[in-house]
Formats: sequence, structure tokens, C-alpha cells
Amino acid sequence: MNTATPPTIRRWMMAPERAFSIQALRDRLIGHVFVPGLWGWIVPLAMTVLAGVLRFTNLAHPHLLIFDETYYVKDAYTMMQAGYELEWAETPNDAFISGHPEPKDSASFVVHPPLGKWLIAAGMWIFGTDNGLGWRFSTALFGTLAVLLIALIAQRMFSSVILGGVAGGLAAIDGHQIVMSRTGLLDIFLMFFIVAGFWALLNDRYYGRERLARALATLDGKLPDPRLLAYGPWLLWRPWRLVAGVMLGCAAGVKWSALSFIAVFGLLTVLWDLSARRRAGIRHWFVGGILREGIPAFFTIIPTVVGVYLLTWTGWFMTSGGRYRQWAVENPSEAWSWVPYSVRSLIEYHRAAYTFHEGLGAPHGWESSPWSWLFAGRPVLFFYESRTTGQYGCMDTNCVQGITDLPNPIMWWAATLSLLLLLFYCIGARDWRAGAILGAIGAGFLPWFMYPERTMFFFYTLPFAPFMILSLVYVLGRFIPEGSVDAWRSSRALLLTGLFLALVLLVSAFYLPIWTGQMVSYEFWRLHIWMPSWS
Repeated sequence: MNTATPPTIRRWMMAPERAFSIQALRDRLIGHVFVPGLWGWIVPLAMTVLAGVLRFTNLAHPHLLIFDETYYVKDAYTMMQAGYELEWAETPNDAFISGHPEPKDSASFVVHPPLGKWLIAAGMWIFGTDNGLGWRFSTALFGTLAVLLIALIAQRMFSSVILGGVAGGLAAIDGHQIVMSRTGLLDIFLMFFIVAGFWALLNDRYYGRERLARALATLDGKLPDPRLLAYGPWLLWRPWRLVAGVMLGCAAGVKWSALSFIAVFGLLTVLWDLSARRRAGIRHWFVGGILREGIPAFFTIIPTVVGVYLLTWTGWFMTSGGRYRQWAVENPSEAWSWVPYSVRSLIEYHRAAYTFHEGLGAPHGWESSPWSWLFAGRPVLFFYESRTTGQYGCMDTNCVQGITDLPNPIMWWAATLSLLLLLFYCIGARDWRAGAILGAIGAGFLPWFMYPERTMFFFYTLPFAPFMILSLVYVLGRFIPEGSVDAWRSSRALLLTGLFLALVLLVSAFYLPIWTGQMVSYEFWRLHIWMPSWS
């Protein structure tokens, strides 16, 4: 036996089984092939229906532009009229919600890409511009569909229909996602496209390993051509990576904070491929993985992201009056004359927007530091109105209608604690699932520490909130014994897990009135303020 043969292959050559049969390779690269069957669709779709009920019921309430709807909804309206955002008078909201919007003719300086506002505009095009159903329909739809994706991701990652259903159910009843799905802001679109991009790359992981197994398999299960085992095969056609590129390009077209997810997800997919080649017994797995997987992955995903991102600016490109649209014409440059005017103008627009983001430090009553986010230390009050007896159906001396962007506190705090165990399983057990979830949470959380002076809000956590749920479900799945384990231990674990999920469900039912702006007594409202910083 050649001593230059990698130890992994030497072990397989000494083993009696056929190490390079298709089944043996699938076992090493993919493991047990989980087939969810019909229940694999019934359970996620049931959770999606639940999510839809909680998001669409009485969606038009309140008939006001709440919190940052005052920016994004009116921007969406003007984009339908002009193809780009227009400025407004000093107090335009009353006229807007009464169905008589009066934008100005001049272009407005906005600092977020257009796609999220185009999606809000689509809802207003269908249901009208003078009601909350119109300007919140798209957010509710994408928030509902995100629950389906979260359930499917968990089902595939954990090879369990039940755990997939738990993840989808937690996402469906989480107040953070409910509130953001019922409000005409951009963040729910950002969350959806990030989750969709992760789902696509998760599918690509299994697709790529299946193709690798087929490329290395031999009819007799013996070693394939040594030249093939040196660096491994080329696996250029990876359609799920194209899907991921489209989804992540859309995410960047909603908010630039998607960029950190693009970087982390790109690194994850390459690491998954390197691990697959190493497990397959490829001698130069690292070099082969970088050259034959990493570089093609880059040129598959990144150009797709850039192309889709530029497409989201179509309205700005096809019109002449948008902000900075004529900047290059007004500022000619011989050195950059080879760059089209529209591209130069867009680059300058991005420079100005980035400068604005970097210097955004105006104090706000509901701002919070990232240090507090994992504990939900300062949720954002989107809407609050005091009522007295007889007003809008108030049956008490003092009533409140309010909407607070607060997650289910029991679920959120448990998810935060689960991160410690997730880190243990990532480092100690080298579980790729734990690493992937931690990577996604880090992509959404850690970059905000680079801008300590910037005004920030708790709802910036929304893009990584689904991965907090996945972290919690991962730990729950680890907590429940598998196989032939002591029956008492198994039943006890199931009982404790069931009690925890029941508690989460009860807390969501308790908080639902202040997630949806229902009329409640002031005393009942105060019962929901568990921390001084929540008021």
C-alpha cells in the first residue's frame, strides 16, 4: 500500500466494504437520507396557515402611518408615480391616509435601495393606497412565506418533520415577526430573502455532495482513477447557487446590511465543499476545493448578486429625474469618461448614502445598543394611543391601543441561552449545523458593533431572528433522546419540552393584543411591561 495515500483512504482500502460504491460515498458525504414524505409538507403548510391568520387578520388597523411607515409607504407611492422617490410637504400624512396624497415634483434623497419599496408599492397597486391593507399586504405575505421557509430549513437540517414544525410554529407565533409582518417597513423583506438564500445554499450542500458521490463512485466500489482523487472532480453546474445569488441580490436590494450575510454564506458554502472533499478522501482536498469549488462558487453567486441588485434600480435607471441621476453629467471627468454616466451617478449616490448611514447619530427615544438586543432590552414602541370610556369601544376608564415590536420574551431569552450550547456543539462536536446557525447570527449581529455612534433599534435583529429560532430548536432536538434510550429519561425530556412549548404559546397569546394594537385596559397593558426599559 502506498504510504502517500491519505489515511482516510487507507482505512477504507483495508475495510471489507466497497468504499467507493455509490451507497458508501452517500453514507460518508450525506449520511442518512431523510425522506419527510407527505407530512413534510402538511406540517410546514399548517404552520404557514397559522402565521397567515396572525399576520393578515385586521391588517388595516391602525389606519395610520406608524413609525417608519411614514417614510417607506410614501416612498413606495411616489415610486409608482415617477419611478423614484419624491419629496413631500411638511405634514403630508393626514392627506395621504385620507386618499389625497400630494407629493412634490422634486426627487428625494433616500438611503435604502428600492426593492423593498417596490414590494410595498405592489400591495398598494392591488388593494389601494388609502388603507393599511394596501401598504402592509406585501410585508404580511413575505412574513408568512418566511415561516414556511424556516420550517423547511429546520426539517432538512435536523432530519425531523416534528422539529421542522416546531421551528415553523415558533416563527409563526413570535411577536417580533408578527409585528414586522404587520407594518409597512423594509426589514421583513430583508429577513425573507436572507432566509431564502440560506435555504437555497442548504439545498446546494446536499445537491453538491450527491454529485460528488456520483463523480467518485465506481462500479466495483474500488478506488477510482488516482488522478481524480488528487484534486477531485469539477462540479460547475450548481443551480441552487444561482437561486441563492438571486435571493441574496434581492436582500441587498432591500438593505445593505445583507452584505455581511452574503459574505458569511459564501464562506459557509465553500467550507461545506471543502469538508465534503476531505471526507471523500481527495488527497489535495483544500487546494482542489478552493480551485474547483470556491472560485466557481464566487463567480456563480457574486455576479448574480450584483446583477440582481442593479436590476432593483431599474426605475431609477429608466427615468431621468431621480436623485443624483444627472450627477455625472453635471460633474464630467476625463479619467472616468469610459464609465457610463448612469453608473457613475449611481456610484456617487451610494457614496452619499453610505456617508449618511455612517454619520446617523441623532438621539431617539427608542434606540438601543446591540449589547441589549440578545436580551430584548429595549423593544420599539411603534404605536400608542390612550383612550377613555366610550372612545373606539373602550369599556374601561383608561384604555390603550399600542403596538410594540417585542419578541416572545420566553422564547427569545431561551434562544439566547441556547447560543452557549450551540457554541459548544460547534467547537466540541464539530457539528456543521451549529456552525451554520452561529455564522448567520454573527452575520446579522456583530457588524453593528463597528458603528457604536450610530442610532440603532431592536428591529435590526429581524434578519437573524429566524436563526435564533433554529438555535433554540437545535438544542431542543439535542435535549430529546434518540433511539433505544431509557424510557423514563425519554418521556421526561418530552414532557419538559412540551411544557416549555406550551408556555411559549401561552405567552404569545398573552402578548398578542399589544402586537396587534387591540384595545386593552391600561392596567392590562402594564402587565406586559416586564422590564423598566420596555416602557
